[in-house]
Amino acid sequence: MTGRFSTWLHGMVGLLFFTLPLAAAPADLVLTNARIHTMTAEKSQVEALAIQGGRVVATGTAQELKSLQGPSTRVIDLKGKAVYPGFHEGHGHLKGLGYQLVRLDLSGVTDLKVVQDKVKKEIAKTPKSEWVLGRGWDQNLWSRKEFPSRQDLDKLGADFPVALTRIDGHALWVNTLALKKAGITRKTPDPAGGKIIRDAQGEATGILVDRAMDLVRAIIPPESPAQSEKAIRAALARCVELGLTSFHDAGVGAADIAIYEKLLAEGALPLRVNVMLSGSDEALLDRYMKSGPVVKGDHQLQIRSVKLMADGALGSRGAAMLEPYADQPGYSGLEILTEEQVYQATKRFAKAGFQTAVHAIGDRSNRSVLNAFERVIKEFPKTDLRLRVEHAQILDAQDIPRFGKLGIIASVQPTHLTSDAPWVPTRIGMGRMEEGAYVWQKLRQSKAVLVSGSDTPVESANPLWGLYAAVTRQTQERHPPKGWSFDQHLSMAEALESYTKNAAFAAFWDKDMGTLEPGKYADIVVLDSDLNELVQDKRPHDILKAKVLMTITNGRIVHENKKEWAGLRG
Repeated sequence: MTGRFSTWLHGMVGLLFFTLPLAAAPADLVLTNARIHTMTAEKSQVEALAIQGGRVVATGTAQELKSLQGPSTRVIDLKGKAVYPGFHEGHGHLKGLGYQLVRLDLSGVTDLKVVQDKVKKEIAKTPKSEWVLGRGWDQNLWSRKEFPSRQDLDKLGADFPVALTRIDGHALWVNTLALKKAGITRKTPDPAGGKIIRDAQGEATGILVDRAMDLVRAIIPPESPAQSEKAIRAALARCVELGLTSFHDAGVGAADIAIYEKLLAEGALPLRVNVMLSGSDEALLDRYMKSGPVVKGDHQLQIRSVKLMADGALGSRGAAMLEPYADQPGYSGLEILTEEQVYQATKRFAKAGFQTAVHAIGDRSNRSVLNAFERVIKEFPKTDLRLRVEHAQILDAQDIPRFGKLGIIASVQPTHLTSDAPWVPTRIGMGRMEEGAYVWQKLRQSKAVLVSGSDTPVESANPLWGLYAAVTRQTQERHPPKGWSFDQHLSMAEALESYTKNAAFAAFWDKDMGTLEPGKYADIVVLDSDLNELVQDKRPHDILKAKVLMTITNGRIVHENKKEWAGLRG
């Protein structure tokens, strides 16, 4: 079932559930004796919740819901535990998370020597002539905060081509053999939207930024469908363990969509996937611009958005800035797409019924995207576009109010702040850091819809880590004591909204999910701790200790943490 008719039909089903009186048939599942945070204005906290046919049919007291219990109803006494709407991953890369789980993972390593040791072990178990691949290195964590070189990899074994992706996915570190195989020499020009880092003699150092990465990636043998499926299955299992019931997958190709469709047909898709088509795949775009948006299953798989890349990342100095980088005078980053290109693409997608989501990190790129969006909005005044800026990381003061004025969704990643803040002042200067970096409250005050995610595998997909970062603006080691620009922190209620109802709105799912109320899908997470209470009691650090006890998607239990609390086996 595809197109606008599918979207309308699913909406009507939800409306029917919401407006009809409770069915005479008993509920399939009742959660009771719990602290259920519905995220609604009325009945914001209830004791019990009943599920039938994958949707919530009633909320209230345990006594009120007893009439819905029959011989076949499973009743789970949650013994006072906390219940929330299922968390959304507002912006992530599902297959990337999977490969992080099954490949060489260098994230969090704080020493170049340790990175080299890990790579050397990977080389030792890699078959001859195959590529050594990995991801996660971050030179900002090392004592020498400079990009590594090809020589740092050559000494580990020159007989293997090595390609290691930076944590942000916007730089590639390769050895000399990989450069040679790709034909990269001192005469190779920088591609548009990319940069080959060179030494004083003009030789490639082994660091390729943004589109320069494609020079090497083009010759790396593609992963097989079986390898991709293995990675995606691993990522899905990890997500439901973390309490995620929906995943906004940013930049997906045809091969991965085929895997999602296969898993859906097998009943093996344990969470909802909101696919953002890769904006660089013209064949894929042409196909979907003709067919229109797609909704499959009970909103288990949705394809109605396209993701574009306007600039690079801050860590690799690829973010497009209005003024030069403080630590690299004269250089202002990479503009991958111009304002005109974003405008033309967004206009094309809007005509076909697709939402546009644009990666923009630097203030120059954010302004360019906002300008393009404003032009499209004027041309489609009656269309519900829900245009998204992904990251909205560094903003010029005059552009912040435009988010609310234009109705632009700001899709942010709270843990980016706590990972980046120690080095961002050096990169862009303290003035720009304080004025427009990670300004979540300023965006909210502009009336922008704020959505949170992790950008996994750039950061951990754990939404509890994101909630902690949002309310404290501190590292997990509680640095700095008062948080970076703490006036921009989110209350727990605001942070939860960004992971639930706001994220549902951003995916056009707000009529069917995001809150726990009759008529909406039963997408639920059960925690051993009440997050609201932890913040009220001034124990926000305990958010990091909270455990996911159960994850429910579409009324089906997809994860049950029996080790943490055996009492859930009711």
